[in-house]
Amino acid sequence: MSAWKNNNSSYGRISIIIHWVSALAVFSLFGVGLYMMSLSYYDPLYRTLPWWHKSFGITLFALTVFRLVWKLANPAPKPLSNHTQSTVLMAKLGHYLIYLLMFGIMVSGYLISTADGRGISVFDWFEVPALITGIEGQEDLAGEVHFYLAWTLVIVAAGHGLAAIKHHLIDKDDTLKRMIKTTE
Repeated sequence: MSAWKNNNSSYGRISIIIHWVSALAVFSLFGVGLYMMSLSYYDPLYRTLPWWHKSFGITLFALTVFRLVWKLANPAPKPLSNHTQSTVLMAKLGHYLIYLLMFGIMVSGYLISTADGRGISVFDWFEVPALITGIEGQEDLAGEVHFYLAWTLVIVAAGHGLAAIKHHLIDKDDTLKRMIKTTE
């Protein structure tokens, strides 16, 4: 079981899997969201893609909540010895910003989808009810927020990835390796 949990020097398999599944989901949802904006009413994907987008968005929300609970129960490895206090602080702030943006996108997506009073079907397994409706311009306002937060998240996440690559190629430390492979 030790390879599944974080330890002082590396992330466990659960943290690694959640990280990469979340990254894939964020970038995929972003790409699909951009593509959906180009669809006309008569396009065959006009209704299908939003259904998938919402279902995976709700799934990512659940995964992100689980991820935060997992982080509380299973703290991250200690910072590497070559990381300065400012590096550690920037990493923490970057992670907090990513979570904040993700939740902002998810809430705004929920408000877009439920503005007309209908719930969100999640893979036709269950429905998330519309709890907040009737706000004047709700769909349009939430849509603007969703759009700009999504772009901001993708830019911040790309910066996060570039920072990890910088640590790997320039600093030659184990920052990136710790999120790819566990030590047993």
